[in-house]
Order: sequence, then C-alpha cells, then structure tokens
Amino acid sequence: MTGVPPVRVLVHRSAARVIRTELTRRGFLATAIMAGGAVVLSACAPGQNAAAVHAKGGPLEDKLSIYSWGDYDAPEVLEQFTAENGPRIVLDAFNSNEELIAKLVAARGTSGYDIVVPTGVFVGPMAENGLLQKFNLDLLPNMKHVAPEFRGRSWDPGNEYSVCKAWGTTGFVYDKRVISRELTTWNDFIDAAQNEASGSTSVLDDPAPLLGIYFWANGIDWTTTDPDDLDAVEKFLVKDLAPHVSAFDSYPGGSSIPQASHALLQSYNGDARLGIFESDDPDRWQWVLGSPATELWMDNWAIAAGAPHPEAAHAFIDFVLQPDVQLAQVDYIGYDTGISGIREEAEAAGLERLDMVFFDENQVETMHEGKLTDAQDRVVSIWNSMKAAAGA
Repeated sequence: MTGVPPVRVLVHRSAARVIRTELTRRGFLATAIMAGGAVVLSACAPGQNAAAVHAKGGPLEDKLSIYSWGDYDAPEVLEQFTAENGPRIVLDAFNSNEELIAKLVAARGTSGYDIVVPTGVFVGPMAENGLLQKFNLDLLPNMKHVAPEFRGRSWDPGNEYSVCKAWGTTGFVYDKRVISRELTTWNDFIDAAQNEASGSTSVLDDPAPLLGIYFWANGIDWTTTDPDDLDAVEKFLVKDLAPHVSAFDSYPGGSSIPQASHALLQSYNGDARLGIFESDDPDRWQWVLGSPATELWMDNWAIAAGAPHPEAAHAFIDFVLQPDVQLAQVDYIGYDTGISGIREEAEAAGLERLDMVFFDENQVETMHEGKLTDAQDRVVSIWNSMKAAAGA
C-alpha cells in the first residue's frame, strides 16, 4: 500500500474539560467526568463491553488509530510506516491527560483507538483500572534502543504497558519587539504579564503547569497539598494574573507564535521550538527555561484496552523506536525521545535550536516530575476558577 498517506484529524483546541479526577483505584472508575458541559458517568469498569484482542505477531490490520497530543509525530514517519507496512493511520488529538482518560472511561473499551499517549504519572492508574492493555514484549524488540534511564520508570517498572515516546519541560517564549528587557525567571514572566504583555499573555491549558507558575516562582513544591498553598495560588491566579491573560493554549507553537498573536506565552519546549521555526521572523522570539524550577514530564506510547488493531499498534511502536526513524521525530517535534545516542545524532546532523531539545545536567536538576495527589479536585477547581476570571 505504498503511497497511501496517513489521515490527520486534529481536534480544536477548545477550552479544556472540567475534569474531576481523584485518581485512586476506586475514584478513577466511579468518577463523574464533566467534559465540555456533558457529564460522562463511569458506572462499571472500562473494557467490560469489549472483547480483548491481543497481538500475537500475525498479519497487520489495514488501519491504525492513534490518540495523542496535537502535532506530535513527523508526517514523514507516519507516511513511511504506511508505505512499508500497510496500515493507514488516523490521528486524533487531546489537550490534556484528563481529556484522554475521560474518553477512554466513557467508551469502556470501545473507543476505537489503538495507541494512546499518556504522561507517565497517569500510566499506573490507567493500567490498574483497565484502560490500557499489556504489550506483547516479544513484538517490541526495538525497545532495547530506549536508554536505560527512560525504561522501567516507577509508574511501569517492567514496561508492560508503556514505553517512552518523548520527554520535555515547560518554560515560556516572549516577543522581544514588545518586551525589550531580558526575562529569565518565572517571577519575570509574572511581572511582564502584568505590565508589557498585559492582555497579550497566553498560558497552558493544563492545570498543573498553570499552578506551577506561582509555585515555581515562590519556591513551593508544585505538588503541594497544603491548603494554605492552594489558597495562595488560587488568589494569585484569579486576582493577580487572570486579568492579564487572554488565551489558554496548550499548543501556542501551532499558531500563536507564528502569527505573533501574543507577546508572552507559557509553552512546552518542543512546541515553542516549532512555533519559532514557523515564524516569519524567528529572531524576534526568545525561549526561556523557567527558573528557578520547572517541570519534567515524560509521554509514553501505550495501547488502549479493546484496541481493534493490536498487531498494527505493536508494529508501529516497534517501528518508531528504530534509531534511524527517531532523528526525524526529534527534528519535527522538538523533544528528546529517550533513544540512546539520539543527542549525538542530532548534533551530527546539524539540527537547529538543540538547546530547546536537550538539556544539561544543571538544567535537569531544576526540573521536577509531577504526581497525582488527593488535592487533584482542588487543583482542577482552581484552574477553572482562573479561566472563568479571565473570561475563557
């Protein structure tokens, strides 16, 4: 089936869902998930309405459905897989892990998705509650190319359900035509948002890094459950920052940076790099790794429970883990994919703006992984209160 291009279907970056996710084993399944005004109730375990189909190394199906973050794979990689292996790829995109989980819970194993891409801390609860199916590791020999530090993570020690797709961090980008001074910290971001970039500031449409702006600026653990800390961050976001924010956008590299529609934008590193490349004047933009602290996240390839095309799903994951495929991925998405030697390959190939892709030891020490806590309800509530205050 050479020459058959993948079909790319990207959802609109609508206001993110109001998700109630106390991700305990029991609460994860019994939760009422408010998504875009509709309430989706999970009254029984996901997957019970779908017969499990597991890969055994047989012939590949003719289709593959991937549910991932937006614009997160090099088109030439998808096209190469289809040309060499046959399955036609259909893509759909989500804005947050909460949105991904809501859809899988509601579908109970009949979502139609094969591959999903959850962030690490969500993998364990998703696996425990039947939203993911185990890999057939015999069909993933290229997992050996994943660097040891990106295998066997705490949320999936045996890589039975997931394997690293990419890892990254959060910082911000500013327009030097509007903001002439140098910005280097989250306190600088806040000050610029309230001054030069007032009314022209964009923040991520994602609860944790949104609250992180305040916590990182003030030296507070961004996974805190202390009620006083949560009260303080809510007051700051709703009263002090929201009046200056005009957009909640998890993908500013797609249009906001290229179109210069905002002067100050919180962003993931790879998306910022993509946006700067797409700009008519890349030199007007400055990337800043938020300091003194910021987040470290790792997204993962996984297979949804009830996946209708498990053979194709395994074949694709194994295909994309090949070192000779990874360079195109890194160049396009702008994230370290965790493959051994990929940094050296990228440098040898002369890829640009690698300071936005790979980070040194001192920088990595400032990055901290998130975790799910019993304050998740409050975190999401604060997120939505800020959006309401900003008129989103």
